[in-house]
Amino acid sequence: MIEVDENKLIPCPICNAVNIDKGKKNACRRCGSSIYQHRNFSTEKSWAYLITAMVAYIPANLYPMLVTSAFGTKDESTILGGVVLLWELKSYPVAAIIFFASIMIPVMKFLILIYLLISVKYPIGKDKKVNKHKLYYMTEIIGPWSMIDVFVVAILAALIHLSSVEILAGTAATAFAISVFFTLLAAHAFDETLIKENR
Repeated sequence: MIEVDENKLIPCPICNAVNIDKGKKNACRRCGSSIYQHRNFSTEKSWAYLITAMVAYIPANLYPMLVTSAFGTKDESTILGGVVLLWELKSYPVAAIIFFASIMIPVMKFLILIYLLISVKYPIGKDKKVNKHKLYYMTEIIGPWSMIDVFVVAILAALIHLSSVEILAGTAATAFAISVFFTLLAAHAFDETLIKENR
């Protein structure tokens, strides 16, 4: 029986047949589809999406998320400013939810994805005890919850139609939505099989 190196086996993305890596021009032995060795371009796309998300997250925190016009005066509040205002108004549960959903969760997702992307490329000696699969699934589960701040702004803008009060989404709302979207793309583009290879 001929033994084949497991590192030279690659699955077909169409029919999942296992093939032997023969170089740059690989074709599936079962369906004839073009296949490639994912190790050559394993993390670049995920890195690109993640960096885009982190860049968009900066203006999301610097510019106003909510613009309120009432009785001729305009008030603008950033994400953190809104959290502080809610806390001062003793709306502690709402302030905590906004803080965790809009600040803690996005930063935590950035850190987890950075850790996963670095650890699969350059395995760290002490990270064998860390369950990377659970970390990866965590980023996918908590991903949509990051949008709660944008949802709050959208609901307020839709529900409040008083003649003297106007609520609009600020520049930060767009930047924040872009950041969340590209974070989701970064998690989706991450090749989970790399975790298995670097155990």
